[in-house]
Amino acid sequence: MANIVVLGAGIAGHTAALFLRRRLPKEHQVIVVSPKDVYNWIPSNIWVGVGVMSAKDVVVPLQPVYQRMNIAFVQGRAVEIHPQGSASRASPYVVAEQTGSQRTGQRQEIPYDYLINASGPKLNFAATPGLGPDGFSQSVCTFEHAERAATAFLQCVERMRSGQSQTMLIGVGHGTCTCEGAAFEYVLNVEFELRRHNVRDKARVIYITNEAEIGDFGVGGLHLKRGGYVVSSRIFAESLFAERGVEWITGAHVKQVEAARVTYETLDGQTHEQGFDYAMLLPPFTGVGIKAFDRQGVDITSEMFAPNGFMKVDADYTKKPYAQWKASDWPRFYQNPQYQNIYAVGIAFAPPHPISEPRLSASGTQISPAPPRTGMPSAIMGRVVANNIADLVLNRQHPPRTASLAELGAACVASAGANWFSGTAASMTMYPVVPDFERFGDYGRDLKFTFGDIGSAGHWIKKLLHYMFIYKAKARPLWWMIPE
Repeated sequence: MANIVVLGAGIAGHTAALFLRRRLPKEHQVIVVSPKDVYNWIPSNIWVGVGVMSAKDVVVPLQPVYQRMNIAFVQGRAVEIHPQGSASRASPYVVAEQTGSQRTGQRQEIPYDYLINASGPKLNFAATPGLGPDGFSQSVCTFEHAERAATAFLQCVERMRSGQSQTMLIGVGHGTCTCEGAAFEYVLNVEFELRRHNVRDKARVIYITNEAEIGDFGVGGLHLKRGGYVVSSRIFAESLFAERGVEWITGAHVKQVEAARVTYETLDGQTHEQGFDYAMLLPPFTGVGIKAFDRQGVDITSEMFAPNGFMKVDADYTKKPYAQWKASDWPRFYQNPQYQNIYAVGIAFAPPHPISEPRLSASGTQISPAPPRTGMPSAIMGRVVANNIADLVLNRQHPPRTASLAELGAACVASAGANWFSGTAASMTMYPVVPDFERFGDYGRDLKFTFGDIGSAGHWIKKLLHYMFIYKAKARPLWWMIPE
């Protein structure tokens, strides 16, 4: 009998657990360890954050799903990995601190034969003084944060209805943030809702980002083939903002958030201030802080994890200049090089380097996006790793499946307003996610499979995807037929 432990029940971890359970006979145990007892379909948090959905629309209770699927569930936070076992336990194990019950804080040792680290990120609000819901800005990173954001946003709407003008500042709250796509999507929904509430004339909407130009999205930007022409994603994004009267600040590192004001540095090294009445600023991510120890109890965290707390996998972590980066630097199997029975997927794995060109301000501050690793690619990683582990457990002689971001395409449907009749969405695809200039020349991507458009059909697709993936998360009949 094999024990497979999955750390995290987000998109990558939940997908991996479901596929493991589908592939493996009942005598093999699948155990999920997650601090929360619900699954959150995070892409729809932006709709919660403007008040058009509630938290119950974007979460799925895990216990009923796992009980029906014969998956063991431990509500807890993984804090230690012992890949060699210890003096008192021969087999490798993880240590979890239990959460969400009367046993909160109690430690539990969970042995494993295979381990999937899908623990996701720590939301590092502390990187910027005053950032986050406990400071002076909002977030949509969790459904709880999104609900608070909606409350604050609708209060602004009421002030505008009473005749007050309001400044809405949307974007990222640090120079090293990722998930610019989510901030981009949220600002378009804020602008749409202001029009729907008939208060757009009272609002100044500003987008602030660490991207050197909007449309970078942490993937170095895209080139889209439209009507026989090749158009950059910068032009695509700028046209959407210009059409909607959204201002933008690029190449910005938010240094401090105070009540009604942010201080930020730009790539030229200058410091600026911007006032606001409402701010939604996403935080930078780090690893969740899992420690690793060898059999003698010596701390080996720095061997298994990168300095940012994300787990090392089969990538080329050699430090080299931007001009020498290659698509082949990126991992294919998400397997730890030292411990072949440990994998890391989704945000939990350490990228070898950014995708966008790294930039420092004139004063030496890093202002450039970290690579995105969420959504569709995360789910594909979870499925691929789960199937590879199942093959190993079942002794199936199958070539290992791969899921390199330099070999995968991705599709994104970014809502620009939630309404069945007047709502729209920007639909974009790219192949591959990580540009490969050796294969695809100047653009780094195959233009036959990289395109973008906006329209009402995109909104219908976005809504359909919401319900499809909630259905899949509940493991309803034929759930595995819904593609990642």
